Amino acid sequence: MKVLCQALIRVDRWLGLCRPGLRMHCGLTITVMGLLALPVLSPAAPDDDFNWVKEQQFWSFRAPVAQIRPAVKNKRWPSQPLDYFVLARIEQRALSPTPAADKRTLIRRVSFDLTGLPPTPEETGAFLRDGRAEAYERLVDRLLASPRFGERMASIWLPVARYAEDQAHQVGDDTKFFYPNAHKYRDWVIHAFNRDLAYDQFIRLQLAADKMAESSGISSDAAGDLPALGFLGLGPKYYNRDRLDVMADEWEDRVDTVTRSFLGLTVACARCHDHKFDPISTGDYYALAGVFASTKMVNKSPGGDVEKDAGKAAKLNSGTVHMIEDGAVTNLNVFVRGKVDRPGPVAARRFLRILSDGDPALFHDGSGRRELAEAIASRRNPLTARVMVNRLWGTFFGQPLVATPSNFGHSGVLPTHPELLDDLAVRFMNGDGWSVKKFVREIVLSSTYRQGSRTDIAKSAADAPNDLLWHMNRRRLTVEQWRDAVLFASGRLAFDEARTLDLDSPTNRLRTVYGKVSRMKLNDLLMQFDYPDANVHAEKRSLTTTAPQKLFMLNSPFMVEQSRALAARLTVNARETNRSRVGKAYELLFAREPERAELAAALQFLGKSENPTLSRWEQYAQILLASNEMLYVD
Repeated sequence: MKVLCQALIRVDRWLGLCRPGLRMHCGLTITVMGLLALPVLSPAAPDDDFNWVKEQQFWSFRAPVAQIRPAVKNKRWPSQPLDYFVLARIEQRALSPTPAADKRTLIRRVSFDLTGLPPTPEETGAFLRDGRAEAYERLVDRLLASPRFGERMASIWLPVARYAEDQAHQVGDDTKFFYPNAHKYRDWVIHAFNRDLAYDQFIRLQLAADKMAESSGISSDAAGDLPALGFLGLGPKYYNRDRLDVMADEWEDRVDTVTRSFLGLTVACARCHDHKFDPISTGDYYALAGVFASTKMVNKSPGGDVEKDAGKAAKLNSGTVHMIEDGAVTNLNVFVRGKVDRPGPVAARRFLRILSDGDPALFHDGSGRRELAEAIASRRNPLTARVMVNRLWGTFFGQPLVATPSNFGHSGVLPTHPELLDDLAVRFMNGDGWSVKKFVREIVLSSTYRQGSRTDIAKSAADAPNDLLWHMNRRRLTVEQWRDAVLFASGRLAFDEARTLDLDSPTNRLRTVYGKVSRMKLNDLLMQFDYPDANVHAEKRSLTTTAPQKLFMLNSPFMVEQSRALAARLTVNARETNRSRVGKAYELLFAREPERAELAAALQFLGKSENPTLSRWEQYAQILLASNEMLYVD
């Protein structure tokens, strides 16, 4: 039987087709035959076809090592360790960095990047007047200490975790699989970034917070950290969950989300056959799927009781946490071609072979979630730190060092600065102690980050995509940043936390991160401005420019309301002139003074006869809020 199963698997490897990076949906017809007790394979048995010595030489599977700081000609330019690596590459191409951005551009840039909001005119004025050498450093430290930092970072992480509050399907009025308390996970993520929770602990708690107190050397507030398990506990649930084929689809989601988010590997491509590009076998996939097959998704009350799914998710207690916990522990069969009516050998629960020293140890602690978390968060894991620093780098520079942030495998893109990526990863783990704030601080204090965004024809001819980072990239704001900035400019942004509010609600003045995210029907504003599909892990956001985006800015009740509020804010002092009001508007929205031509055009427009629907000032306010400068940061 064992020989026959192995033969079938090898035939399947040859026949199967899989596009890397996509989640598999194989139309399975899975039956209880998938639980047939076939012989348990040793960890290496399904993987004999791989040349492990060769595979472990691939760049992302080698442990990152600290790099010697490269020599540069312009020794006065670098201000942070990362600058030496960037400058060395620039100088190798006989190019030079772009001069630093002016202080007005810089405060607007770093304020948006660290808090998701523009600076106030008072903050801009104070920064401009501060002539001390450490003025910018003090600004950065203040922004990092702001509670707005956690909200900004959460808006980056939540799409990675495919955060949502419902499901992609609903039968009648049955909402039993919805997540009315999903906000508890979102709020946990916000507070984790604000308190600078070490990233390795950030991983452990999202996979096994309920088991961390049992692990030596790891402390966890059992009640306070349970919402972290929403990373898995808010995943898709499908109807007919008593069927094995349905559960197999749910397990795939867990494997895909965990491995792409933390490891940058498309392990789910090995569900039906060995990965076509990477050293990941079907045995690897089912070893991990077995971890999640040994858990159950539960709604746990503050008293520790499990609340049953009961038709209407809103019966749930307000303190209930959506999480996972260990269930009946099981090892899964390798399902030949992904079909559980064709069960192969049993794959014991364990970590990936390519990321282990020799044969990976089997998991024995319940489901194996804690052991999986430890394996992912280990300093010996060559991928974890690289993947996170690459995500953060892409956030602040507009392009990651590895252009495929969730695919560090053979089908992914090679890093533009491999030595820099290695050095950042090592220092993130060791020197920074997995501190996100320390890492982000180095980025925004660097000379590379502080460059101006102005392009140069000659330099662009040598490096049009700016892979060498010889200038700062102009970046479009995310929908969260843009909507928050509109509310901020109108003076109507509220900073309270809330369970969740529909973004279309006329009373919703909260930051966009607190808005409802739906798998079934994503809010139109989020969808129009490229918020990712919440059904799957999002490695990055699309960037589209469409007519509906501008039509929303010109016609939506939300924009009309904010335009009226901004106009009222600008004209509240009847003794001010239109000239001073226009200047105030530019300071408020763009952190700069209007140019002479802009001022002249504004005064000419404001001097015309009134419109019966919107006043001239309300129209002018809407023009500014809908402008490209409002949507981009230099």
